[in-house]
Amino acid sequence: MSDKSTSVPGASIPGAPGPQAPDLAEPTEPREPLPPKPDQDGPETVSPTGVPSGAPKASNAQSGRYLTTAQGARLGDTDHSLKAGPRGPVLLQDHHLREKITHFDHERIPERVVHARGAAAHGVFVANGAAEGVTRAGFLAKGTETPVFVRFSTVLGSRGSADTVRDTRGFSTKFYTDEGNYDLVANNIPVFFIQDAIKFPDVIHAGKPHPDREIPQAQSAHDTFWDFVSLHTEAQHHTMWNMSDRGIPRSYRTMEGFGVHTFRLVNAAGETTLVKFHWKPRQGVHSLVWEEAQIINGMDPDFHRRDLADSIEVGAFPQWDLGIQVFPDTEDEMFEGIDLLDPTKLVPEELAPVQIIGTMTLNANVTNFFAETEQVAFHPGHLVPGIDVTNDPLLQGRLFSYIDTQLTRLGGPNFSQIPINRPHAPVNDMLRDGFHQDADHSGVAPYQPNSLDGGCPFMAGADMGAFIDVPTEVPAARKVRENPATFDDHYSQTRMFFRSLTPVEQDHVVQAYTFELGKCYEENIRLRQLQSLANIDERLAAEVATGLGLEAPAPDVVVEDTEPSPALSQLGGTWPVAGRLVGVVADDATDLGALNEVLAAVAAEGMVPLVIAPHGGKLGGEVVIQRTYLTARSTEFDAVVVAATGAPAPDAVDSLDAKAGNPEGHPSLDPRVTMLLAEAFRHAKAIGALGDGSSVLMAAGVPADAPGVVVGTPGEVTAGVSALLASHRVWERFPTMIP
Repeated sequence: MSDKSTSVPGASIPGAPGPQAPDLAEPTEPREPLPPKPDQDGPETVSPTGVPSGAPKASNAQSGRYLTTAQGARLGDTDHSLKAGPRGPVLLQDHHLREKITHFDHERIPERVVHARGAAAHGVFVANGAAEGVTRAGFLAKGTETPVFVRFSTVLGSRGSADTVRDTRGFSTKFYTDEGNYDLVANNIPVFFIQDAIKFPDVIHAGKPHPDREIPQAQSAHDTFWDFVSLHTEAQHHTMWNMSDRGIPRSYRTMEGFGVHTFRLVNAAGETTLVKFHWKPRQGVHSLVWEEAQIINGMDPDFHRRDLADSIEVGAFPQWDLGIQVFPDTEDEMFEGIDLLDPTKLVPEELAPVQIIGTMTLNANVTNFFAETEQVAFHPGHLVPGIDVTNDPLLQGRLFSYIDTQLTRLGGPNFSQIPINRPHAPVNDMLRDGFHQDADHSGVAPYQPNSLDGGCPFMAGADMGAFIDVPTEVPAARKVRENPATFDDHYSQTRMFFRSLTPVEQDHVVQAYTFELGKCYEENIRLRQLQSLANIDERLAAEVATGLGLEAPAPDVVVEDTEPSPALSQLGGTWPVAGRLVGVVADDATDLGALNEVLAAVAAEGMVPLVIAPHGGKLGGEVVIQRTYLTARSTEFDAVVVAATGAPAPDAVDSLDAKAGNPEGHPSLDPRVTMLLAEAFRHAKAIGALGDGSSVLMAAGVPADAPGVVVGTPGEVTAGVSALLASHRVWERFPTMIP
């Protein structure tokens, strides 16, 4: 293990690319492939038909000491093509060249149209038994442990886009249960843009880059998106969530998840209940501020996927409680006047509390991104006994769309045999052949009924764990292309959401609408959206109109006021700080004793301390430096502690580092330290200082007596910063625009 991982007392610094540090010279002694890193895991070794093989997981990886062809023939050279003489043409018979290039040419598969940019991890779900009364799903029985694989993603951007764009996030979980795979395909927003799946191509085409120039990438701040949502007003509720802080989460591990739709549960007695699923992060729900998100997109476009992997690597395992809101399965499928089949509506938690039914822990990173994260295939129709769907028209369309998508992306109908998708329950589906058939089926009678295969496979009764579609009543009706009247209200819950936010959160919503609409070219689109904002909240419309230099319209729709739902705000609580990143600014003049005390105390809280210094290497020959003034930026850290003089580093000149700026204002302070502290201060982050650090704060324009600034001994600073981080940000540092 390199000293990089052990330099901070009590802390493991993530980021080592391999399981062991490389030698300086190129290795020449043949050896077996290195094992995965300790934080990595892979799919269970089950056969294409779900039978545990008993083989170690490494059996899915490459093996042997020598380079071979795909057929296992050893190779003596992979640097030179087979040619007719050293200067002659390359020969067609070069089978290694053709195999190597052909495989390279086909390394990429079509990326997902939506949710292309993703990150994933392995984990385990443990049920607490609270759901046993409403569902017979075996994985929800008390004490049952179920392996899971979770993929987080953005919606609009391509695979190469940035992580911290303003967008909806996917939160999909595959439960490998004893009764087959169950997929909970969720988002970080509880409502959706549309009420019917037939509109899905429209909303995605509107949000995607313009088809003529293929810009802008991974964002909704453009004319086509706002043209659509301002005309199709059922999208206003989801749009409001996107414009809130929920659209720019701090990390995947501080993000809620919602099943969006209403599902039907069936218990052992055959009784049915309607539910909505919720994932509640144990670390709380936290977000970035808008400027911070923009800076991160340039400094570290992999911010969210890096945070997820690093937190698992250091042992700060992300956790979520799975909960359900429970509603009676009435004939009208309504609850407190809310249509449970309308995916643009939520049910406030004050009306239906979320009941926790289990906890998920992500404890292992993927071993191979393509094999696992890229090839995992989710589908809301992957159900198990005890969980069924409803007639939500958006959900009904998704039941077709997901399988149809996998056929193209993953090359045919056998995508369930890819290791990451294989069930951990026996599979005897009588499905045969097709592209990428990996199973070696026996028997001569893949049909039912049969006698040649002894009648196998047989039907299972309800008492043997069969999946039974709930025999719900379908009333007599005409075939129509219509919505029920209860779908017509597009504004009252949007108003409820906005008015449930705290003033600082409302300020951020105003800023988001002003920025996004300000990026639109057409004034009529801005005016049309302002009309919807006026119907939602006149003060909101007035503030956004002021920023756009336009006249705020009067409401043209009468909207019913509803009680605010405090549960919709992210602020007001305290949460664990494990896994939070603390940047510690130090230099060669820093008291190493005090520095080590801070580093140890930060690590003892489960946080990750990263040392930032003028240069790389070590301080005092013992403390390893993780970041330099050149490579650090405030956006990486949840808090900053200053234990340095801040004197300019040798590279603090414009010609070497443009962000070093010109130190005319404070020639004794490195401009990048000034920028780091100024950004952390205006992004409402906790800041600490000890020793010479207090004078650095003063020189950088950070008041030592401002809210969220702690000056004192190493113990006082660490304790103060930890307490502040429990609330995520120091919002009281600045007055709000909306009182």
